[in-house]
Amino acid sequence: MKAAVVTEPGQPPKWTDFADPVAMAGESLVAVTMAALSPLTRARAAGQHYSSTTAEAFVAGADGVGRIPDGRRVYFAFVRSPFGAMAQIAPARIELTAPVPDDLDDVTAAAIANPAMSSWAALLDRAKLQPGESVLINGATGAAGRLAVQTAKHLGAKTVIATGRDAAQLERAAALGADRTISLTLPGDRLVDELYESMVDSDVTIVLDYLWGASAQQLLTAIARNQNGPVAPRIRYVQVGAISGAEISLDASLLRSSGVELMGSGLRSIALARLVARIGDALAAASAAKFEIDTTTQAMEAVESRWNDDTAGRRLVFRRSPY
Repeated sequence: MKAAVVTEPGQPPKWTDFADPVAMAGESLVAVTMAALSPLTRARAAGQHYSSTTAEAFVAGADGVGRIPDGRRVYFAFVRSPFGAMAQIAPARIELTAPVPDDLDDVTAAAIANPAMSSWAALLDRAKLQPGESVLINGATGAAGRLAVQTAKHLGAKTVIATGRDAAQLERAAALGADRTISLTLPGDRLVDELYESMVDSDVTIVLDYLWGASAQQLLTAIARNQNGPVAPRIRYVQVGAISGAEISLDASLLRSSGVELMGSGLRSIALARLVARIGDALAAASAAKFEIDTTTQAMEAVESRWNDDTAGRRLVFRRSPY
């Protein structure tokens, strides 16, 4: 078969010949139609993700959409190494597939799945969101963050606060449902003040953080200020991404003097089957909830030349020809 094969970490994969997969027990062969280029896919291809394969040559792609032998359309994820989603055929574990609703096209399903996983699992499985709670999304200007705004509202959040540096995308987040936006370009102390006041005014109990780095430091500082009364309010802080930096300096007294509960949400904090089930929930809700995600498509055969395209905030989806 043909596939997008990585032979050197950090270099774009090449569309070339690769061994045909043979389905093992509990697997089904998927005729792939679409596979999105997500941050997870990029990081695994570069050998920089904790779930990266050690295979010398492997197929790129963490997840995709296609058809199984009985003709049903499915979303699939986490194909066994050295195979991947960016190929003509992928061997998918049946428990790691989810049906694609008839009212959802392949491009949207492929594009929405990975960012949907990050917010649905983080909010429901890690933070245990209850309807009526308020959520702050740190980094709501990227594809995943914008979808998190929509997801939080769909799941019953009373108030959603969105932060980010891109003014235009913050306006987009507001149009998608954010009740309040905060620019991370504000000077340090002023930003902490704004974060603190917004969280107190809206009674924020959940923070979904796609950035980490400096903004996380400022958020945690703002949380520690909220100490009115004998017991600080309980805030579940879920770390999802680290676009702004992998490390922060954390004063131990901040944890002792606040009600913050730090946790992560990712491939090893939640069972893979559970993550895929959450994606299935998101796909099932996508049309009725009118979830929006910006996409651009390219032929999978052009993966090498298009791998590093600047898509201006759109999720790049590779389609396998013929489509």
